[in-house]
Amino acid sequence: MFFRMIRGMLTRQTGKMAMIAFTIALGASLATAMLSVMFDVSDKVNQELKTYGANITVVPKEASVLSNLYEVEGGGDVSNVYLKEDELGKIKTIFWAFNIVDFAPMIDVQASVNGTPVTAVGSWFNHHLDLPTGEQLDAGITSLRSWWELVDGRWLDESQTGDDQRVMLGHTLAEKLGARVGDTVELSADSGASADAGSGANADAGSGANAAAGSNPSSGSFEVVGIFDAGGDEDKQIFAPLDLVQSLSGTDGKLSSIEVSAITTPDNEISRQAAKDPSKLTIAQYETWYCTAYVSSICYQIQEVITDSVASPVRQVAESEGAILDKTQLLMVLITILALLGSALGISNLVTASVMERGQEIGLFKAIGATDRAISGLVLTEIIVVAIVGGLVGFAAGIGFAQIIGQSVFNSSIALKPMVVPLVVVLVIVVTLLGSISAIRTALRLDPVEVLHDR
Repeated sequence: MFFRMIRGMLTRQTGKMAMIAFTIALGASLATAMLSVMFDVSDKVNQELKTYGANITVVPKEASVLSNLYEVEGGGDVSNVYLKEDELGKIKTIFWAFNIVDFAPMIDVQASVNGTPVTAVGSWFNHHLDLPTGEQLDAGITSLRSWWELVDGRWLDESQTGDDQRVMLGHTLAEKLGARVGDTVELSADSGASADAGSGANADAGSGANAAAGSNPSSGSFEVVGIFDAGGDEDKQIFAPLDLVQSLSGTDGKLSSIEVSAITTPDNEISRQAAKDPSKLTIAQYETWYCTAYVSSICYQIQEVITDSVASPVRQVAESEGAILDKTQLLMVLITILALLGSALGISNLVTASVMERGQEIGLFKAIGATDRAISGLVLTEIIVVAIVGGLVGFAAGIGFAQIIGQSVFNSSIALKPMVVPLVVVLVIVVTLLGSISAIRTALRLDPVEVLHDR
């Protein structure tokens, strides 16, 4: 009898039940989409933010000490302290190696271009690396500093024949020199920094230095292939392949700094404490910190593999990433809550209207002895059957919406996390019950005498 009544309700009020199922499906789809994106958005947002540059800088320990003492960025005029180029590949061997998405070594020296004093910077542009782990990586400032605008020409590319003897100019320097793409400039570097500064080891991490220290020329003529606008001091500098600047300045195998772009987790109290002094953490706290992709733990692990180095987060970038991620996730939580509240209100109105239409039927049940528990069970069973159908449809649609969001916003798919399924089930149940409360109370308040006599 009970199931016949349920079947009868579903067949007699098909339109209204379809509207209830649609309302539940809408709420379930939004909840599924938002939760799926929220649980997968961390890496997506961080990956997007990597286009705004490095969030970790690695410098020699002595340069870092001087920087801290005199509050000068980059270590001031420490010209005889370097990092070892042959250790670059070790950056991709740390615990969080897969979170290191890009890095670029730097060597900057005092030089002159056509007789004009400038800073010459050597780096990778689009450099292919075969790493000790067997992984391959294309790294360099072309991707690391993607906000730089190419004013004229093209970017240097290590894979292009002849680019190891070509240079790029900042637009301010190019205007000062009157230089254009295709021109040849005379570049001479201060070769005072030599083998006594650092290890003197030749790089084997993909640099392929083309001359031994001590026999390198300190000047040469080089073609300009590109002029860029960086919006900073770089516009007054000349950029060239790492090997070229090292060769001119006699600093083969040596680096001034390394810029690293890593996907990180927003800081919390443990990570902030560890950034000051990891030794003050308990064993459990240390393991949690070391095995979480906090910017401080990644810096610590880089220092472990790069000799006599100090890795420091670029605080403005690291903190901005955490703040943006937190706000993005909060926005998605609020959208989910509002969507579910809207669904609950819609369900309440529709189910209440359905109960009022069936007032005489419910009144008759009460007149022949149906208890409040039986009436409540009937209404709940009906709405749960509809909720199951609507929830399944909504869940499937939500997965589709999540992929649309992923492709539109992040240009990648959204992975469905296992925890989304039980969360959506619980939320659909809660919303359905909340939406049914008003209808059940209405049904229980119906007076059989009044409804059966149309009062």
